[in-house]
Amino acid sequence: MSENKVEQLRDEGSRMQVVAAGAIAGLVSRFCIAPLDVVKIRLQLQSHSLSDPLSYANQAHKGPVYKGTIFTLKTILREEGLTGLWKGNVPAEGMYLAYGGIQFLAYRSATQAIEDLTPNYKLPGTAVSFVAGAVAGTAATTATYPLDLLRTRFAAQGNDRVYTSLRSSIRDIAKNEGPKGFFRGLGAGIGQIVPYMGLFFAFYESLKPAFAGVSMPLHSLGSGDAIAGVLASMMSKTVVFPLDTVRKRLQVQGPTRAKYVHKNIPAYDTGVVRTLTSIVAKEGARSLYRGLTVGLFKAAPASAITMWTYERAIHSLQSFDALEGKH
Repeated sequence: MSENKVEQLRDEGSRMQVVAAGAIAGLVSRFCIAPLDVVKIRLQLQSHSLSDPLSYANQAHKGPVYKGTIFTLKTILREEGLTGLWKGNVPAEGMYLAYGGIQFLAYRSATQAIEDLTPNYKLPGTAVSFVAGAVAGTAATTATYPLDLLRTRFAAQGNDRVYTSLRSSIRDIAKNEGPKGFFRGLGAGIGQIVPYMGLFFAFYESLKPAFAGVSMPLHSLGSGDAIAGVLASMMSKTVVFPLDTVRKRLQVQGPTRAKYVHKNIPAYDTGVVRTLTSIVAKEGARSLYRGLTVGLFKAAPASAITMWTYERAIHSLQSFDALEGKH
């Protein structure tokens, strides 16, 4: 069944249809989960330990203390208003728009290339999905990383704004940090996305047949695809979450590090591995998973919405082109 699905993806519409459907899926998904994304970033950037009263007893001058998803949501709403939950949404929408299109196009192209390179040996569908997913994730992450960094920095801002606009942020980073400033933490991003996307597509392709016949009240919304997407995303996210935390910490490094809502973000100038070990040494291993709960809660609807929207968008585009062809 997995091999059949790979075969379907290979012939699932034109390149333009795949790009458009992927972009639409990313755009819709991003808008829906934006508040949870802001909460996750705020928790990941919180460097003090909540288990040690002395480490946060006098944090007033260093920024707010967040304790859990609901408390963080309420705190942001109270202190920054409703718009605070959509901080960074402009660059994030641009990122998800481009990311969705690049991801699905690269996945489709990689799948075709793998099958063309191995004409005499048919690889298992799960293996093809893993490799193609990893290639797609790497390409999409690298191409959209500057927007990801801007999303993180805007989401990390409190009422004291570090950047007044998207244009000013780009100008400021280019002037004070140079081109490399837009790619801080890219190593952690690729180190995270390769196994994540590979595992996600592999899990999704494997789980989807098992849920194909699931009947639920919202069966007309593609409940089987949604469940497969949710489970695949949650399993993959848990495995690579520590690298996501490292990436967020590295993205806010530079001359503006002490100006975000958390004023005491440590300085990390030693790369991905040493940053990870430094966090563990100073804050404990549990700090690498700070924000995991909301991350999983975010990943579930995000992946379900993405896969559901993509499959319906591609079918709608195919139907539209078919009607156009008749006229």
